[in-house]
Amino acid sequence: MPKKFVLQVEDLTVAFDGFKAVDGLNFYLESDALHCVIGPNGAGKTTLLDMICGKTKPTSGKIYFKNTDITDLMEYQITRMGIGRKFQTPSVYDQLTVFENLEISNLNPQGVLGSLFFKRTDLITQKVREVANKIFLGDHLDDTAAILSHGQKQWLEIGMLLMHDPELILLDEPVAGMSAKEREKTAELLNKISQGRSIIVIEHDMAFVKMVAKKVTVLHQGKLLAEGTLEKVQEDEQVKQVYLGH
Repeated sequence: MPKKFVLQVEDLTVAFDGFKAVDGLNFYLESDALHCVIGPNGAGKTTLLDMICGKTKPTSGKIYFKNTDITDLMEYQITRMGIGRKFQTPSVYDQLTVFENLEISNLNPQGVLGSLFFKRTDLITQKVREVANKIFLGDHLDDTAAILSHGQKQWLEIGMLLMHDPELILLDEPVAGMSAKEREKTAELLNKISQGRSIIVIEHDMAFVKMVAKKVTVLHQGKLLAEGTLEKVQEDEQVKQVYLGH
């Protein structure tokens, strides 16, 4: 029985001053999938994520999340529907501890008023500890984020997304700047958290893509160039020409 699609991108186009960064793109993401999007610089990868999360509005086309049209929704509305986005540079609160970063990310949906009347509960504490263990920071709960390594900050930001239990996570180059060991642990983390949710990963590191991708989409000049398993797209002659440099 075929899996249902959690995300459908239909004939999506966005133009900036006449330049089409994404051009008539169709993209389908299955439920419980870990899907990598690759391609050379300027292929439209980050722009695609920007449109899915509502940061950039398309010129034409539609985006559906669980069969609901989210094309014209605001970023906060899309977040509340269950889509979490992590950008390339980690965005954590350096002056706060790991525990506090995770805890405060749990408050965001409640807004300022909710934060004013926030009271720490055993349930929240338990959730923070569970997420911290999942992102390899269970022994760092009392450390300030400022002293974490670059890789640990990336994990912390992923943990901040997990506090909301999103159904779809968008990750833009999550292993950029990481050590080899951190990349391996990140692959372990993504494979673990993809159980029960879908993840789109934009990445240039092909060794990392090999560790995580169940399916790969190759973009070039805003259009879909190839799609399938990593082995399949690596053998594609067009991909070899425009991406792999052959």
